[in-house]
Parts: sequence; structure tokens; C-alpha cells
Amino acid sequence: MGEHKPLESRIKDKAAELGFVASGIARADAAPKAGERLHQWLAEGRHGDMIWMEERAHHRASPAGLWPDVRSVIALGMSYAPTGDPLALADDGEVGRISVYAQGKDYHDVVKKALKALARWLVAEAGCELKVFVDTAPVMEKPLAEAAGLGWQGKHSNLVSREHGSWLFLGAIYTTLDLMPDAPGRDRCGSCSACQQACPTDAFPAPYRLDARRCISYLTIEHAGPIPDEFREAIGNRIYGCDDCLAVCPWNKFAQQSAANQAFAAREGMAAPKLAELLALDNAAFRERFRGSPIKRIGRNRMVRNCLIAAGNSGDPAFREQVVALCEDADPVVADAARWASMRL
Repeated sequence: MGEHKPLESRIKDKAAELGFVASGIARADAAPKAGERLHQWLAEGRHGDMIWMEERAHHRASPAGLWPDVRSVIALGMSYAPTGDPLALADDGEVGRISVYAQGKDYHDVVKKALKALARWLVAEAGCELKVFVDTAPVMEKPLAEAAGLGWQGKHSNLVSREHGSWLFLGAIYTTLDLMPDAPGRDRCGSCSACQQACPTDAFPAPYRLDARRCISYLTIEHAGPIPDEFREAIGNRIYGCDDCLAVCPWNKFAQQSAANQAFAAREGMAAPKLAELLALDNAAFRERFRGSPIKRIGRNRMVRNCLIAAGNSGDPAFREQVVALCEDADPVVADAARWASMRL
């Protein structure tokens, strides 16, 4: 019977078989306002140090800007819904908090492998040209996912799904096929402002608008220099990313961890890593500890900088010896964070 189903239905069936819990189709020109919003965001400087956003804005603004031959976009989502409360360790000064998405295997590898498998199947079925993308490419995944009916961009600017809450990794396949599009997602945030109120650094100047320069995820991952003084205390014990705005989303109550995506389950020592262990890392030990993790990309210096901020916020004098030693670190950003933490302790 399967061969008699429309190609669009067979694509979704195959996607589900490969571990995608959400899939939908949009025309390549289905999110025209996304490019306008991107250019406004860049003009306001809200992207901070993420210069690559400027450099490839013309590619990111629309699918055709990246690949003129694209006719349809297949948007896909994998769930990484956590089994526990991501905010449970907020008051534990001995540990650092790592964002849920980074506690397991590198999602880039997991999602891209499944995307490529779906792409190979689609080429064999329909003989089309296509390209696959995860978030390392200049693609507007969230507006396209909304256009394809996977959910809607919530007030925290991330995709929200009725079935999977705020816990979806997104990927996309651009294709030359003219596929029947799905109905777009509809905004269901209503009057809820939980994500706005939860942000520790007031990174949302307005609903649906994020100022990355104030976002803890940006500050701990993308930002290479010293973390601005005004945000250090608010960072608490977050050492890689921040889940607060996602974790408080009411739609998460419908999300369940998918048995098919155990790759995203927390690896040993990643759910609640001891700050003392991380402060002791040199470059080689850092690379070994975070092998196969997206965290490896930020490097030892940025991770130790983040851990020093967390140690300073802990108020625990047990960290003082390690902190003082790092005041002489070869990296000036690490040394700056160590001096701040030393004063706090």
C-alpha cells in the first residue's frame, strides 16, 4: 500500500522511521518576512559578536538566496525533551549547569546523519536535487519550520510545538521538487509571558525579540571576551547555555523523551559536572572530556572562564585556591574572570 501513498506522506513516514518526531513541507518562499526581521535584528546590532550572521545574511534571508533552484523545503524536528527539571540544580554551588541540548551526543552529527539518510531515500524515490542543513548553515530553520506546520516561533523566539514543547532540534532539506505544502503553524502563546519573566538577564526587549548580547547562551558560548560585569552575577552556575526560557514553557507538559533519541540523553558527568574538576582542565583534558560533544567547540579557555564566574557566584571558599591560581592563567580572559571570582570569594 505504501507505494500508492502520495510522496509527501511517504516522506513523513520515512522521516518518522529515522527518528524525526515532527515533519512538514513549505514552499521555498513561504516565510518572506523572516528576511526583513533578520536584517532589522542585524541593523540593531543584537547579534553581538556573531559576525557570520552579517556576512551571510543574503544567504540566510531566504532559501532562494542560498540556493536559487529550491522549490520546496522539508522541515524536520527531533525531540530532546529532558527527563528531569533543567532548573533543579540552580542553587547547587558545587556544580555547573549545562544546557539540556548539549548534555548528550553532538546533535549536529545525529540530526545530519538522519537528514542524509532521508535525502538518499528521497533521491532514489523521486530523482530530485536537494541539499540538507542543520544549524551550522545560513538557514532560517525556525520560520521555515513554522511555515511547514511544525509549530510556531514563541515569545522566546524559539520554535514551540503543541506535541513537543520547546524541545526540538531542527533540520531542513531543500529540494527542487514541487511538493504540496502543509498548513503553517499558528501562534498559541496567547497572553503567556512565562519565558519573558524567566530570563535572568532581561534579554527580551519585547516578546518575540531576543537581544543576543544579553542572553546567557550567547555570553557563555558565542562570546569570546570577558563576560560583562553587569551579567556575571545573573549567570549563577550556568556554564554552557541557559534553559530557563525554554524550561518554563507551559507547552512542555505535552513533551515526552523519545526512546528513538537516546543519543541526546545526558552522558556521564554532563548533567551535573563538578566545578572543581572543570577548573582544573588544561587543553588536552578539556578535549578528552568533551570529545563528541558540541561543548568541545568553545575550547578550554571559554569553559574555564564560565566556571570561574560560577565559582565566584557560589560563595564557597573551597574554590579559593583554584581560583587564585587561575589569576595567573596565560589567557587574559581567564585571568580576568579568576580575579573577579577571587574578590567574590
